[in-house]
Amino acid sequence: MQEFFASASKNTESALCDELRELGFKSVRLNRGGIPFRGDWSEGWRACLQSRIAQRIMVLVGRGTAQSAEDLYAEIQKVEWGLQLTPKKTLSVQAVTVGSQLNHSGFVALRVKDAIVDQIRDQWGDRPSIDKDDADVKVFVYLANDKLRIYLDLSGQPLHLRGYRAESGEAPLRENLAAAILRMSGWDRQSPLIDPMCGSGTIAIEAAQWAQESAPGLFRQSFGFQRWAGFDADSEAQLRALKGELRSAAKGQRPSVVARDVDGEVLQIAKGNARKAGVRLSFKEQSVFDLQADGPVMTLVSNPPYGKRLATAPDFLDRMGAVFRKLHGWKIALLAGSPAIEAAMKVKPAKKIPIPNGDLDCDLLIYEID
Repeated sequence: MQEFFASASKNTESALCDELRELGFKSVRLNRGGIPFRGDWSEGWRACLQSRIAQRIMVLVGRGTAQSAEDLYAEIQKVEWGLQLTPKKTLSVQAVTVGSQLNHSGFVALRVKDAIVDQIRDQWGDRPSIDKDDADVKVFVYLANDKLRIYLDLSGQPLHLRGYRAESGEAPLRENLAAAILRMSGWDRQSPLIDPMCGSGTIAIEAAQWAQESAPGLFRQSFGFQRWAGFDADSEAQLRALKGELRSAAKGQRPSVVARDVDGEVLQIAKGNARKAGVRLSFKEQSVFDLQADGPVMTLVSNPPYGKRLATAPDFLDRMGAVFRKLHGWKIALLAGSPAIEAAMKVKPAKKIPIPNGDLDCDLLIYEID
């Protein structure tokens, strides 16, 4: 049994915890920064393929105590690095240190790198090269209060890079954050959902894939663990079989997922992304002001324009809020990158959850319109 860690964006940990439990992972527990779970190696692979919300999946390969550089070197040397790393592979090391005597993350990463390459050199007579941008084997070290945890990153490229988004509009929303927002909105995956300001279509596409239980990682070319020395022909066959099982488990799309945008050019981008993602959306070039309250009750999830993205009339948000307040019986979830969005709604949200979108502080505002 391996211990894995699924990292999460700030304040999306509970959504990720719910997701992993729903997907049947074992020993899942809520934790700040991400969610630990356990399983054999294939469970780590499955998490990479199935999780919509995780940023990365990592596996714990060592733990100990490090109060000095000598302690750190000795603990790193206890790990059998030759299982996944040879001189022909490339290596990168990242470190975070909190409340520890070794308080410089750059020094910790350098010392960890030295310990790893020294072990490989002793074993093989040569050492791996360092590649900070696209290494075959990515090591992450977390040192908190002198307690050391050593991880290997199974993901490679971040998991939000699904592989379906060939193009994006201005200020695109990351796919895993869109997935977290959808789960946190309370959408039941049965009733219709609309994004009336869909941009390149990320929220709508993630909703449709979630509803049909299509594993998001199936669209990726590869993961980091496939580049490790220990990933052999048998591993490749096992991964191929796992992908086949997940493809077979996908269901037909049940609820209607609607994507609207006033910009016809960006709507074409959304249509192309949806085709590549293998989902069917209801597209229409339409202003958010044309939403009608007399149609079917829906869940509305959107990332309204704000700041530099708000190249519209000064009263855009007030008019948007007025339209939304008339949608009686609807549930509305808005990722607000500006306080002006909440002010324009003029009603108190049922929930307000701070969520960063990249380097921008946002709030997820959830309304139940009476």
